[in-house]
Amino acid sequence: MSRLLLTLLALLAVARQGLAEDQPGELRLTLPKEIYAVVDTEMNVYFDNIVLTESPEKFRFTFQCDVGKTETRRWNLTAKPADVGAHPLTVTVSNADGTDIGSASTRLHIVAKGAGADRSVKLLIVGDSLTHATAYPNELAKLLSQPGNPKWTMLGTHRPANAADGVAHEGYGGWTWQRFVTMYEPNPDGTYRKRSSPFVFLNKAEKPELNVSQYFETTSDSKRPDVVFFLLGINDCFGADPDDAASMDARIDTMMAQAEILLAEFRKAAPNADLAICVTTPPNSREAGFEANYKGRYHRWGWKRIQHRLVERLLKRFEGQGGEDEKRDGRMFVVPTHLNLDPTDGYPENNGVHPNAFGYRQIGASLYSWLKWRQVR
Repeated sequence: MSRLLLTLLALLAVARQGLAEDQPGELRLTLPKEIYAVVDTEMNVYFDNIVLTESPEKFRFTFQCDVGKTETRRWNLTAKPADVGAHPLTVTVSNADGTDIGSASTRLHIVAKGAGADRSVKLLIVGDSLTHATAYPNELAKLLSQPGNPKWTMLGTHRPANAADGVAHEGYGGWTWQRFVTMYEPNPDGTYRKRSSPFVFLNKAEKPELNVSQYFETTSDSKRPDVVFFLLGINDCFGADPDDAASMDARIDTMMAQAEILLAEFRKAAPNADLAICVTTPPNSREAGFEANYKGRYHRWGWKRIQHRLVERLLKRFEGQGGEDEKRDGRMFVVPTHLNLDPTDGYPENNGVHPNAFGYRQIGASLYSWLKWRQVR
C-alpha cells in the first residue's frame, strides 16, 4: 500500500473521530424514566450530566415540558402549587447545523410542599466520602424540618462533628459496595478509619458475616428504616480503564454483584423498607479539579466516560423496580441524584469528585424531592 494512500486513510480516520461525537450513538443521551420535584424547591437537569461529550456547549438542548425553562447550561424549575402532578418532558439534542441527533423522554413528578405532613419516616443513608462529609444529609434534615413535612428520624452509627441535630448515617470515605458487604476489622481503634463494616459481625463460628438484622438489633433497638438511601459507586469504579469498554463493564459487573448482595440482605432484614439507589454523581467540569487531586494520574474525561457508563448500567438494572411493571422488588427505586448537581458551580476548582456546599445542597434536594414524592404514593 502506497505512502500516499496510507496518509489519506489516516486523515480519513481522524476526520471520522472528529465527527464521532456528533453521532447519536456516541453522544449517548441518557435520562431516567422518572424525575422529581417539590413546590418551591429548585430542581435542574444540567446538560453535561445527560450526554457523553467533552464539549456540551457545542450542542443545542431543547426541552419540551409545560413547566420549567431552558437556560444556557441547564433546564431549571422552581415549581408552583398549580404545577403539582405528572408532566411529560422530552429533551432533543441537535448539533451546530441544527440537525437533531438524539432525543429522550422522562416523566416529571411534582408534589405539594405539604406532601406527607401527616406521616413519620425513619431514614438510613449508606455511602462513601460524599455521605461522610455529612453536608447533604444535613441539607435533607433541614428541608424535612420545614413545616409541611413528615416527622423524620435518621438511623446510623456515624455522627461526625459537623452533623446537625438528629443527623446520622453510615458514610465513610473511600468505601465501596463490597466494603460494606465484607469489611471486618478485628482490632478497631474507635475511629471511622479503622473499623468493620457496620453490617458485618462475627457469627457463631467466629467468622465475619454480613448480617443487617443484627445491625438493626444492636444499633437502633430493632427499629427498621422506612427508607434506605445508597449513594455509592465512585470508589468501586474510579480506577477502571476508560479506554477499554469490556474492562470497564467488567469493573461495573463486579460492583453490581456486591450491590445485589447488600441489597438482598437489606431486603431480608427490612422487608417493608424502600431501597433507594442514588445514581452516582457526575464529575467536576474542570480538568483542573482532577489535576489538583491526582496530578495527571486520572483525568476528568476518563472518569466522565466511566461515570456515564455507570449511570446507563444503574438505570438499566434498577429502573422500574418500583413501577407497575415490577417483576422483582416493588420497593426498590432509583433517585436521579446526578441530574441536579451543577458540574461547574457545584464543585470547587480543586476537587474532581467532591462537591462544594452548593453542590451538596443540590444532592440533598434530589433526595428530598424523591422522598416527598414517595410519601404520596
